[in-house]
Amino acid sequence: MLMQEEREQIVEIGKLMSSSGLCPGTSGNQSIYNPQLGLMAIKPSGITYDETKPEDVVIMDLESHIVDGNRKPSSEWDLHTVFYKNKPNCHAVVHTHSAFCTTFACLGMPIQAVHYVLADANTHEIPCAPYHTFGTAEMAEEAIKCCGDGDAVLLANHGIVVCGKTLKGAFGLAKNLEYIAGLQYRAMCIGKPNILSKEEIGRVIESFSHYGQPASGKTGY
Repeated sequence: MLMQEEREQIVEIGKLMSSSGLCPGTSGNQSIYNPQLGLMAIKPSGITYDETKPEDVVIMDLESHIVDGNRKPSSEWDLHTVFYKNKPNCHAVVHTHSAFCTTFACLGMPIQAVHYVLADANTHEIPCAPYHTFGTAEMAEEAIKCCGDGDAVLLANHGIVVCGKTLKGAFGLAKNLEYIAGLQYRAMCIGKPNILSKEEIGRVIESFSHYGQPASGKTGY
């Protein structure tokens, strides 16, 4: 089976996305890009995470052609391919409807640096892209434009998209950003949050670049 390892990762991380509460029901989607093959493995449309099997995962090229698989791919495949086309270091994309991130997306407000761990997204804030109907090219183009050099962007009235070098890393970033969005929400309920400066987040990003054990490949928090 083509891209067997990537298919298995899609299934494994999908179950974690569901069990962690980031993706209620069949919402959200995830993919892995193999640059050597020029192909993407992506979650099938409308199948619950617990029911998805490796053979259900769809293999596509970046021009929307299905290369292998008998299922219909996620309706938001275009949202994934636009990241792979525009971010050379991006090899995985996770899209969730997690509660706190989506709350700020519904407000059209960015997730701000209320906690230094936001630096894990390689930016000082997570911007919000204007609303477009799900699954459209317009939504994908606005998402990548607003994302800029960072690794995440909110989609107005929809959810959040994050990218990473690995699917595990992208999932970890999605969890971190949901945590920070929760902190921001709670802080705003009490008063005015103290936002860390762009310069301070830059220093944290630099520190994160050599965080963890030597040769572990770990970056970020």
